[in-house]
Amino acid sequence: MYIIKVGGGASINIEGILEDLAGLSTPFVIVHGANVLRDEISAKLGMEKQVLTSLSGYSSVFSDADAIDAILMSYAGLRNKRIVESCQKLGINAVGLSGIDGRLVQGRRNKGIRVRENGKNLIKRDFSGKPVQVNIALLSLLLDNGYSPVLSIPIVDENGFAINSENDDIVTCLAGELKPECIFQFIEAPGFLDDPADERSLVSAMNASELHQREAQVEGRMKRKMLALCKLFEQGTERVIIADGRGPNPLTSAMQGSGTTIKAI
Repeated sequence: MYIIKVGGGASINIEGILEDLAGLSTPFVIVHGANVLRDEISAKLGMEKQVLTSLSGYSSVFSDADAIDAILMSYAGLRNKRIVESCQKLGINAVGLSGIDGRLVQGRRNKGIRVRENGKNLIKRDFSGKPVQVNIALLSLLLDNGYSPVLSIPIVDENGFAINSENDDIVTCLAGELKPECIFQFIEAPGFLDDPADERSLVSAMNASELHQREAQVEGRMKRKMLALCKLFEQGTERVIIADGRGPNPLTSAMQGSGTTIKAI
């Protein structure tokens, strides 16, 4: 079992990743992003994106009702169904679902994000939260019958509302149930970089014990990613590969040793 996390950047070669997956016999679940598409749709509709940085230094998109509409259109709609379409053309019998379908990913809505604005500490509350449970019965039904799930946000909160969530946290929740052999994360970089501005500074390998130290040296969304990686290994994940999603055969390249391989020990 593989979990394939595909970033939502403009230069990610989704077709190349899917072509590689089509040649595998190992079952997999795809979790995909669509942040660039969301921003494009939001701009066309006149919706302004707001990014909040919490007092602890983690960045996230402020998810009001308009932002959730944009997520439904971009993530659960256009991007999800285009990936499913590409899978079907390659002979992969994919099923596209968001976290609200069948309560596939049950979340808990955030009580609020503590931020600093205009010299004051404020609490911002929106339609966002953290995943707490996966509908493993639904996932198993699909996987056991030869379907390949393609998953996206939004997830569902305690009261049935669609809420935004971090794909890294969703992957952690999935991994706890599926116990994957490997988690592949495709990004717009060669892997984890010592210097984010220098693609030659690739860290090719590290142990899980190094992750907390690495978290302290990064900022913004990468800081959140490192925290999620820490949680993955704390719950028993054995191997994660952070790889470049921009090349012609991203998955094959990752399997052959490119990117950053993180092992439990």
